[in-house]
Amino acid sequence: MNHQQYKLEYEVYADASALKQEDASLLDEARKVTDQAYAPYSAFKVGAVAKLANGALVIGTNQENASFPVGICAERVLLSAAATLHPGVAIESIAISYNNTKGKSNHPVSPCGVCRQSLLEYEIRVKNPIRLILSGLEGNVYVIPQAGSLLPLSFTSEDMK
Repeated sequence: MNHQQYKLEYEVYADASALKQEDASLLDEARKVTDQAYAPYSAFKVGAVAKLANGALVIGTNQENASFPVGICAERVLLSAAATLHPGVAIESIAISYNNTKGKSNHPVSPCGVCRQSLLEYEIRVKNPIRLILSGLEGNVYVIPQAGSLLPLSFTSEDMK
């Protein structure tokens, strides 16, 4: 038998004031855009803002509907918008924040499994890692250098060849 280990390294900041200005600004925009989310059922509003390699900013928010749970997460709304508006352009960083209107929004949350797969495939498609900046409306901030690292032992198109 052979034992393997997976290790995820990321940065932890006490709050947004400790970030580089560009990252702090991106996170501030993600926090603001949570107001545009449509989350009448979960009351968990998520906002995401990406900085693309061409300098453009693209936003996404979660969109729920009465046929719960077939809504779409902010990360996938953002990826769809980026791919449509800026085809083939790499995403450098995505800041993701949330507003839990029924509770606290004071710690980072990570993308769901479906979004992790989508982020990984976007990285593969444009051949560029995507930095993630994760935080609530306040509190700690996590900076993950490559979104794909959140999905160890991932299934990709290479597995179908």
